[in-house]
Amino acid sequence: MTNPQAPDDVQGQLPDVSPYDALLLVSFGGPEGPDDVVPFLENVTRGRGIPRERLEEVGQHYYLFGGRSPINDQNRSFITALRADLDEHGIDLPVYWGNRNWDPYLTDTIAQMAADGVRRAACFVTSAYSSWSSCRQYRENLYDAVAAVPEGVQAPVLDKLRHYANHPGFVAPVVEATLAALAELPDGARLVFVTHSIPTAMNDSSGPPEAGGGAYVAQHLDVAQVVVDAVAEQSGTRPEHDLVFCSRSGAPHVPWLEPDVNDHLEALAADGVPGVAVVPIGFVSDHMEVIYDLDTEAKETAERLGLPFRRVATAGEDPRFVAVVRDLLVERAAVERGLEVSRAAVGNLGPRWDRCPVGCCANARAPRPALTGVGE
Repeated sequence: MTNPQAPDDVQGQLPDVSPYDALLLVSFGGPEGPDDVVPFLENVTRGRGIPRERLEEVGQHYYLFGGRSPINDQNRSFITALRADLDEHGIDLPVYWGNRNWDPYLTDTIAQMAADGVRRAACFVTSAYSSWSSCRQYRENLYDAVAAVPEGVQAPVLDKLRHYANHPGFVAPVVEATLAALAELPDGARLVFVTHSIPTAMNDSSGPPEAGGGAYVAQHLDVAQVVVDAVAEQSGTRPEHDLVFCSRSGAPHVPWLEPDVNDHLEALAADGVPGVAVVPIGFVSDHMEVIYDLDTEAKETAERLGLPFRRVATAGEDPRFVAVVRDLLVERAAVERGLEVSRAAVGNLGPRWDRCPVGCCANARAPRPALTGVGE
C-alpha cells in the first residue's frame, strides 16, 4: 500500500504546483476556552432554532476538557508538519488556514489571502468523505468567503482538492494502528469502524445524483473493507467488522444513521464477542468526537460491559497522511495544466472527482451557490 511517486519526483525534478500560489487548509474549528463554547455551538447550529439551554448542555462535553476542543491545536501541528513536508520537497507555497465555525474564520483568511496578492489556491479540507456537511457545506462556506471580499479587491480562485478517504496515505496509518490495537486484544476481537452520524436523508443525497446517492456510507464501507483486507493479509486472521456511528444530534423525530456505537457495543457484548477495536475511520485526527464519544463514552460503555476495548489511533500527523496533501496538490496542479495524471487510490470505488458534479450532495434546506471551479 505505497503512495506512487509523482512524475516530477520520478524524474528527480522539483514538483510543479503551478498554477497555484497558495495552499489553504479548511477545517471545522473549535472553542479555545470555556467562554468560547456556547458562542462556538451557536455558530455550528445557526439557523436551526436550538435553544441556548440545549447548547449549554451539549457544551458540557467541552467543559470536561477545560472548555477547549483539541481540533485547532491539531490543525496547527498538522500545518507545521505539512510546511516541513513541502519544504523538504522543494515546494515554496504559503499555507493558510481557515475554519467554518471559529477563529481563524474562512472569511478573514480569504480576505488576508486577497490582501497578500494570492491569485489561485488549492484547498485541502479536513473531511475525507462525501456529504453535504462534509463537502458541499465547505464549498458553500468558501463561496461565501470569496463573495465577502470587498469590491475592487481581487479574490483568489479556489480549487477544492479531491476526497482522499481511499488514498493509500490515509489508509496505511489506519491499518498499522488497527494491527497494533488487535495485538492487545483477545483472539477473535471485532473491528468496529466508527464515523459521524448524519441524517439518513443527507446520506441518501450524498454523491452525484446520477449515482443514486448513498456515497457517504458507501465510501466508509469501501475503506473499512480495505482495512480489513490489509489486516487479514498482514496478520493471517480476518476479523469480523461493522460500521457504526457516533455524535448524533438534531431533533429526535429526524432519522439519522444507526446503530450508535454504544448501542452496538451492548449488542456485541450480549453476543459474547471477546473484545473490540474501535476504528474512528471517519475522522482524520483526535478531535472532540473521538476523545469524548469514543475515548470517554464508548470506553465507559465497554468497561461497564466487561468488554475489552482499544481505540485505534487516527492518521493525525503521520508522515504518510501529511504527504497526501502534497500528492493531491501536485496531482491537481498537473490536471489544471492539462496533463494526464496517475491518481493514488485503494478499494473498489476508485479516485474521487476533482470537480463536484452539479447537484452533488445537495443542500436540503435551500438551493445555495457553492464554490465555483469545483462544480456548480
